[in-house]
Amino acid sequence: MVAVKHDDLSMAFDFVSYAAPMEHNAYVSLDTGKVYWTSDSNDAFDEDIPDDLETSDRYLAIPHKNDLDLGRSLALRFVAQTLPACYEQVEGFFRRQGAYARFKDLLEREGVLELWYSFEADAVEKAMRQWGTENGLEILET
Repeated sequence: MVAVKHDDLSMAFDFVSYAAPMEHNAYVSLDTGKVYWTSDSNDAFDEDIPDDLETSDRYLAIPHKNDLDLGRSLALRFVAQTLPACYEQVEGFFRRQGAYARFKDLLEREGVLELWYSFEADAVEKAMRQWGTENGLEILET
């Protein structure tokens, strides 16, 4: 089991998740716990990157939020619990581009945007910790 700092893991997860899937990547070294960052759109991260980062089994790719079911389905779970009368409307949002902007506008109008942010943060934290445990990572609080 390799130890990884919670803050490093959290920042890397955010980096991977706030871009399109596969645009930004981050990997944890299973030997050292160090996190490496790469990006298809920015070469600035390429300085310390091991040559075998994407081919060796000694590096674990940090998942995108969609890989952990933290995208559309999380938003729909929140709406089902908090605003069930709006479920079909929100489901419709996610059939077109710009879904999150419309989703957040609705939540703001309904007065539950802060509740969404808390729900989302809790779900992300729980999913990341579960993913870490399943992959043999010891997450260190800093």
